Amino acid sequence: MIEISLTVNGEPVSASVDPRTSLADFLREKLHLTGTHIGCEHGVCGACTIHMDGISARSCITLAAACDGHDIKTIEGFDGDERMNAIRAEFSAEHALQCGYCTPGMLMTAYDVTTRFDQLDEVAIRREMSGNLCRCTGYQGIVRAIRNIFAAEAGE
Repeated sequence: MIEISLTVNGEPVSASVDPRTSLADFLREKLHLTGTHIGCEHGVCGACTIHMDGISARSCITLAAACDGHDIKTIEGFDGDERMNAIRAEFSAEHALQCGYCTPGMLMTAYDVTTRFDQLDEVAIRREMSGNLCRCTGYQGIVRAIRNIFAAEAGE
């Protein structure tokens, strides 16, 4: 077992973890933060996207032991965040979710994209979101929702 200390959603956390435990499993099983979904377990689908030190990361391929000293934010850590509330509202208005399994990862990546860029066209939004897979929506509503966020921030 390895002792780790990190910050999760603004709270200090210390724990003993098996060296092979993924961050996704640690978050879900030890901290009961089940908003981080596990899909492919290979870092391909994006359902497990979290923010580590403010940067999007795949928690299924990140070892919990490697997160010692880092700041982790999961979808649960965005309660009350104005930008995330606007993104959630746009996802709902544009029907950008169906079964909901990919939604936490999509929201985390959409937050990252709308924070890093001032404006993106549809092609660029699709490129930036291409690491998150959805089997239900066809992506149109997701892209529209993100475009709406950019438009609102531009005052359109």
